[in-house]
Amino acid sequence: MKDPETATVFAGLDGRTDTELPEWYAEQHGGPEPISFSEAIRTLPQAVDTAVAYRNPYSDEWVETERFNAIVEPSRLQAEADGDAEEESLFHIPTDSYSIINPVDVYGPLEEVLREETIDGTPLGEVMFGEIRRYRGGGEVHMDIMFDGLEVRLPGRSDPITMGVTSGYDFFGEHAVYVEGFAQDGYCSNTMRSLTDKEVIKHIGDVRNFRTWWEELLAQVELVADDLFEFIRDAQEIDLDFSELPFTVTEFYTLLGFPDYLAERAAGDAEANAASPFEIDMWTLHSGATYALTHFFQGKEGASLDQYVRIANDILFNPEGTIERVEQAYEQELAADGDDGSQASLAGERALASIERVSDDLQEKVEQFEEREDALRERFQEAMG
Repeated sequence: MKDPETATVFAGLDGRTDTELPEWYAEQHGGPEPISFSEAIRTLPQAVDTAVAYRNPYSDEWVETERFNAIVEPSRLQAEADGDAEEESLFHIPTDSYSIINPVDVYGPLEEVLREETIDGTPLGEVMFGEIRRYRGGGEVHMDIMFDGLEVRLPGRSDPITMGVTSGYDFFGEHAVYVEGFAQDGYCSNTMRSLTDKEVIKHIGDVRNFRTWWEELLAQVELVADDLFEFIRDAQEIDLDFSELPFTVTEFYTLLGFPDYLAERAAGDAEANAASPFEIDMWTLHSGATYALTHFFQGKEGASLDQYVRIANDILFNPEGTIERVEQAYEQELAADGDDGSQASLAGERALASIERVSDDLQEKVEQFEEREDALRERFQEAMG
């Protein structure tokens, strides 16, 4: 991802909590001492609205309009008036239907929930940690919030996969307030995004009760933590034998839709971590994809990243759909390479048959995945009331 303008690491809810970063996270985020989440939220830029006017070029007069409002940062307005502004105060000029949602509006109710919700008897606010990233003068913000102890531990690994949420917003009318399930693998620092459906609140109309919103979302994350280990374990038992497939590991990722530069990084990581570079399980293939997205993605957080995250997650949570997608893409390539739309060559037909055999071998495991997914969805619905 593109580097943020600033990144703030936090640990603990407020000054009353004595929270240290987990050792694996501290090693990855060396630097200044972390501050509390409450302090980090309150140092983020705020937004207010003010009147907008346009200049009539014929009279050289400025005419105010009530149809639009300027979204501005108030402390920067003061700095501009004093002549010592370092950043522009204007974020956006939306219509008058735009509702400002400031950081404390969203994350203040989360603070209340984290004081009450517990893990093994400890309030979540005492075990929370993560990072807040600012872009475009702080008008766009994304953050990872994790909970030490809400985790998945894999055999043979000393560092856990720690669960939490990723959330963000902007004041430019592009990113609504969002939150979704998230995890970070302490073993390799790969991030796993979109582990729950993305919940969104737009800057239009009535703003809902954020406290209830957070309570429901955190309940979902705890359910995912319970099931993620089982998904990973099952995925570790599903191997793709690339010596029998008509494409390389790199081509596997490009057939799924990854650009070449990400496909090469993903394949390199998957081959390095597999017991054999020719026989790679779906968990390792998923991990290769998250490695590429975490460390080498050249786009921005948001929609451009989300499309590839969905592909990566399907490798883990929907292996059958992943194989079908690869097969369809390969078949389309064969058709495009054919002469005047003629049928695929005998070699191509054999190649498709080899993919079909892999798909057939997956069927028994796929049924286990579908049953687990159905059970998880039912629990989601119960948690959401």
